[in-house]
Amino acid sequence: QVQLVESGGGLVQAGGSLKLSCVALGYTLSINVWAWYRQAPGRQREFVASISSSGAPTYADSVKGRFTVSRNNDKRTAALQMNSLKPEDTAVYYCAADIGSGLGYDFWGQGTQVTVSS
Repeated sequence: QVQLVESGGGLVQAGGSLKLSCVALGYTLSINVWAWYRQAPGRQREFVASISSSGAPTYADSVKGRFTVSRNNDKRTAALQMNSLKPEDTAVYYCAADIGSGLGYDFWGQGTQVTVSS
């Protein structure tokens, strides 16, 4: 049973930083693309960032210049460094993994809450 387990969420003041981590448990093959999504109350889940197998990142316009996505292929982990946080970044953050099945993101984490106070 493959599980994506996130950690690192919490409460932070505006302007602060948090680092989210995600590890793939029970999976020994390579992961094609890692991604981070978020969902704020009353809103649809939205794309935040992704990183390809070659390490090429993609960011939503709303987080460019503030967030950095990374991955460790050996450890099967991904991370999202979030700086200069804003209250509008408050959401549940999810990691997702695409193993190249052609079905989009095959695995999702359970989500971790990020709350940014003003």
